Amino acid sequence: MKTKLLMALLLFPVCVFAQERVKVKGHIVNERGEAVEYVQVGVPRWNIGTISTEDGRFEIELPRDTLEFFHVSYQTASYPVTGPADDVVIVLEDQELSAAVFIGGNTKAKYLLRPGTKVAGDQASIAISVWSEGSMGRELGSVAHAKKPFLVKDIMLSIKSNSIPDCVASINIYRIEGKKESFVNVLHKPIYFNIAVSEEPQDFDIQPEETLMLEPGKYFISFQIVGCDEQALKALQAKPERDRKYWEMTLYTVAYFKSSYVREAALGQMKQFPVNIGVAVKGLEFLP
Repeated sequence: MKTKLLMALLLFPVCVFAQERVKVKGHIVNERGEAVEYVQVGVPRWNIGTISTEDGRFEIELPRDTLEFFHVSYQTASYPVTGPADDVVIVLEDQELSAAVFIGGNTKAKYLLRPGTKVAGDQASIAISVWSEGSMGRELGSVAHAKKPFLVKDIMLSIKSNSIPDCVASINIYRIEGKKESFVNVLHKPIYFNIAVSEEPQDFDIQPEETLMLEPGKYFISFQIVGCDEQALKALQAKPERDRKYWEMTLYTVAYFKSSYVREAALGQMKQFPVNIGVAVKGLEFLP
């Protein structure tokens, strides 16, 4: 039997010392009182973060600081934490969407991003688990360079196996700006898709609902798990650590060599990472 090289994605949040953590619980709604699903909740400077549930509820432990709330369809909100809280209500205001800019002229079909070279063939894997503290909302992806205006048509990736029930993932796209590399979201609508529990590979070809035009520049296309079966997750977390199996509530992808970044927790800092999960992007390049 061939030896399987496992490259686990072990991304531990930065520990916060000398400060007491308090627990904050609440739910997130929009201006119409509707629950907002899968909101990134966190404190960027501490690399502490999580994702709200499908019905907008969240729970997080943090030092007394300012919580930030990010969702591509709404304006970013904040909440100053002065102590424990059990029923905070966060109202997100609608984001004003700019009109899509259409560029005339000829186009050609092109890949903006290809996966790269596999690490040790199909034997190397990246494992992404959701059961450890702060693990929901970690992001990993690849860097793409648009030399000309580019209209995104398809975002493709493969999942090697998945044991996370009711797994919901998202694709995020950020423009990387400046020497200090600020990551600026370019989406107006979330890109969600479901990943079935399976030991067999699954291929995904995702077409964004919005017209997604990228101006020339550097971009980060990332993958993030945002939801799962909450009861199954809590049942696994309740087990003694010695009784947990490393493959439980874990998703595997093939590992590729290509420039990448990783975010350890929702709204945390982006850091360079030596491998990626093999995202590909194709569409139309606009010719001068």
